[in-house]
Amino acid sequence: MSTIRGSGPGIFTNVTIGDGVMLQFAEVTWEYSPQHYAYLVDDGHFDRALRTLRERSIGFWAGPQRQQPGEINHGHDGRGVYFLDPSGHCLELITHPYL
Repeated sequence: MSTIRGSGPGIFTNVTIGDGVMLQFAEVTWEYSPQHYAYLVDDGHFDRALRTLRERSIGFWAGPQRQQPGEINHGHDGRGVYFLDPSGHCLELITHPYL
């Protein structure tokens, strides 16, 4: 079972998502091209993440071009959702691989 915790001194916010995986986020002060990052998660993690997005009023979409706001998709025999991180990168959570 994964847990989500945020912490960290300095410019990074460390987010531990379980199983030894940690993501580091930082606010940047330079220009960059937004990126897309997709994460394969189990159903329980997806449910917790979706609940967190709703509780924190973070916008999310069913499609990568911000289609169907407030909805998830059911592609590839699973579920998926897109949302933006604080720096504007597109994050995607999926419960079934595309391949």
